[in-house]
Amino acid sequence: MSPFQAKQRLQTMPAGAARNAIDCALWQLIAQMEQSQFPAPFFDISPTIETAMTVSIGDVETMAKQAREYAQQGATLLKVKLDAEQVIEKVAAVRQSAPTCKIILDANEAWAELDLDELFTMLTQYDIAMIEQPLPSDNDSKLADVAHPIPLCADESCHTAEHLSELVDRYEMINIKLDKTGGLTEALELETRARALGFSIMVGCMLGTSIAMKAALPIATRAEIVDLDGPVLLGQDVENGLTYLNGTLSL
Repeated sequence: MSPFQAKQRLQTMPAGAARNAIDCALWQLIAQMEQSQFPAPFFDISPTIETAMTVSIGDVETMAKQAREYAQQGATLLKVKLDAEQVIEKVAAVRQSAPTCKIILDANEAWAELDLDELFTMLTQYDIAMIEQPLPSDNDSKLADVAHPIPLCADESCHTAEHLSELVDRYEMINIKLDKTGGLTEALELETRARALGFSIMVGCMLGTSIAMKAALPIATRAEIVDLDGPVLLGQDVENGLTYLNGTLSL
């Protein structure tokens, strides 16, 4: 069986991190057969790509300090992780600490008990670019009945292209993660079909090395929002990994 045939057969298997690893390996093997290194020769990647830097859940002061440090290091996009506690206070503190940064919020499905109409309206004063997954994936149908003054992004609610039809009235953006799609092959299909339905694209990641992030660059180079800071959160990345500098990544 050729690597091309193996890649197509792989798409019939369950999506997830294991399939992603094999799919990525096959893309790299095919690139080597073409006397090249992935993502060449199949994809042209932007020389530098803006990536979000993650502000972790903590108390108000800790989150403000982390946001300030990222901004001082040159970050231009912050992803603020939130639970249901002191949402407005934390967002206000981050915005004050990083007044020029673009900010997105990741609710991690935690806002089921909050008044979303009121919360979304209050958040508009902080110039928030997007809110990710405010409700659990099995309970997000309620979003169709809530006004979206800030665009919403589906993460846990969107794994592969088959989930898209349920999301049209609930979200304006989807977060493509290769560990959810089962690899770049399905991610490219998901991107194409999502664009056709009017969704904007975010590309995200799980915690991982530059090997995992490189596989997502064909999506990242076209995405409206990129969150591929996984290697920054590790104690040590692989040799010859991606370069992270001033809120950007590059090959």
